[in-house]
Amino acid sequence: MSIRIAAVHRLVAVLFALCLLAPLAWAQSTGSAQLSGTVLDESGSAVAGAEVTVTQTATGSSRTVTTDADGSYTFPNLPVGPYQLQVRKQGFSAYVQTGIVLQVNVNPTINATLKIGAVTEQVQVTSDAAQVETRSNGVGQVIDQQRVVELPLNGRVATELIFLSGLSTAAPAADLNTNKNYPTVTISVAGGLANGMTYVMDGGTHNDPFNNLNLPMPFPDALQEFKAETSALPARYGHHAASAVNIVTKSGTNKFHGDLFEFVRNYKFNARNFFAAQRGSLKRNQFGGALGGPVRQNKLFFFGGYQGKIERSNPGTTISFAPTAAMRGGDFTAFASAACNGGAARTLAAPFVNNKLDPSKINWNTGRATRSHSRQLGRACSSARPTAN
Repeated sequence: MSIRIAAVHRLVAVLFALCLLAPLAWAQSTGSAQLSGTVLDESGSAVAGAEVTVTQTATGSSRTVTTDADGSYTFPNLPVGPYQLQVRKQGFSAYVQTGIVLQVNVNPTINATLKIGAVTEQVQVTSDAAQVETRSNGVGQVIDQQRVVELPLNGRVATELIFLSGLSTAAPAADLNTNKNYPTVTISVAGGLANGMTYVMDGGTHNDPFNNLNLPMPFPDALQEFKAETSALPARYGHHAASAVNIVTKSGTNKFHGDLFEFVRNYKFNARNFFAAQRGSLKRNQFGGALGGPVRQNKLFFFGGYQGKIERSNPGTTISFAPTAAMRGGDFTAFASAACNGGAARTLAAPFVNNKLDPSKINWNTGRATRSHSRQLGRACSSARPTAN
């Protein structure tokens, strides 16, 4: 019994260690931006050994590197969001730049110039970093969180925002998008195939393995931003060469943020389509909320969201015709009467006689006429249809 208890304790310890390491692995796999640059002095010479610290202002997390011999530094795999850059070196005034906003899959270069002075002195620069791509040949556009939330979306399907990135159009669904997979939008970018696109969400593949289309995006209140790219993409997107869509979901910060929402679509608010006999009957309610915040300041955060949908509409009108008992017995008199033909009685062609069919020509075992007489019956009944006015 003691051996079993010890084994259980070891298993619990291993699982606990994996839980502690999972956030680190997650952070490495979902790093969606890179920041790099060069530190120079006032004469333009490289400053080696300078301490460069980048801090995400929303969460307080920071990373520090030291410049190389050529004064360069690089911060790979940074989560998206606002940042502050600080550079320190003995004999120089500290350099601080705020207003840096990193977006998904964007790699800006920020150079810092140090002035001679005491370390306690500080040169502060407040401006947005120029988002100049220096590492990727791809052509793309970031759809930021403001546009994700504020732009109107039919059914709150965030996938349709890809059309804003340019060179995008709806692609024929053909046999790709069926009821065997999640309902989605088939999109072609730069003339590529709809199933030739790579979708990545928080660092993981987001393609449907059934048809290589995208899986549904999160609802807008849980989506931070995404970037659609095409042209000469990096090698990591090589298996889907048409385009790459890199998606980032929201995460918690040092402040509590949340919202509640409900979106209503009701046919009572709509006008009737000019060509329709009556107004549509769609009634849709989409409701939910999102909440994020700190579990421990500057250390641990949470974020969660929920969206529900209730949709009701009348089924489509389907008109079907079934033969009456008299017609099953070969009597089509009522069928060819004036009451059933717009006021003009019809006379059915052969093999009908006086709009009746010989019962012996009907196969009573199946309730249908024989094959040859079925063709004749179809032609005869076609001749009885009223002509258009």
